[in-house]
Amino acid sequence: MAFKFIKVNPQIEKHIALIELNRPKELNALNRQLMLEIRDALRELDEDETVRVVVLTGGTKVFAAGADIKQMANAGAIDMLNIDQFSTWDQIKKTRKPILAAVSGFALGGGCELAMTCDMIVASETARFGQPEIKIGTMPGAGGTQRLTRAIGKVRAMEMVLTGKFISADEALRFGLINRIVPAELLLSETLKLAGEIAKLSPVAVKLAKESVNNAFNSTLDEGLVFERKNFYLTFASEDQKEGMVAFVEKRMPDFKGK
Repeated sequence: MAFKFIKVNPQIEKHIALIELNRPKELNALNRQLMLEIRDALRELDEDETVRVVVLTGGTKVFAAGADIKQMANAGAIDMLNIDQFSTWDQIKKTRKPILAAVSGFALGGGCELAMTCDMIVASETARFGQPEIKIGTMPGAGGTQRLTRAIGKVRAMEMVLTGKFISADEALRFGLINRIVPAELLLSETLKLAGEIAKLSPVAVKLAKESVNNAFNSTLDEGLVFERKNFYLTFASEDQKEGMVAFVEKRMPDFKGK
């Protein structure tokens, strides 16, 4: 499939796909077409058995400076309801394979929300995160008030959402929003290194583990433990589990097939 606003490399490294936002003049502002392209690319990659991990980036200068305000400035409430732009974000949440965000420069508004929708965030030292929607008379609408609060806590999220304040990569790491900080020139290589660690493991177990961690945010502890237990038992129906345990006993590296 041909894309206009993103670049897709389904095998940038073995079992790792790369999606790169490609609206440099607009600082990768997230218009509807770009989000539809991300949705379609993720659908394809999720069905591709050769892909085990997806990396999403905006490049070394900017991740995404927010939503495309020009598309929304004159819209009414019913227009926004009919467009239903947030339905395209659901595919990110539904993608069973891990998605790692590689963030450099601004990740603001929808850009911050897009990064938070991913499973892990690797940031360069130039990264800046923020939800500045309040400054243009609106508020986050793609999960900013929910995921940010769960990631960094109520009082910090309140300050960011109600003032539009940006935080640095150092603050984001300290608050628990991101996994690690790397030099800007090493952002992609370091993110691919982390993705490679995951790609070597059982795709079956990785999918079930991701599903279980995500479920923790939508259930009580007791419900989450039951869900986790069922997924744990399910791994024992896979060839990967047999290979992994036999390899451990035989003191060799396992050869996982995703079955």
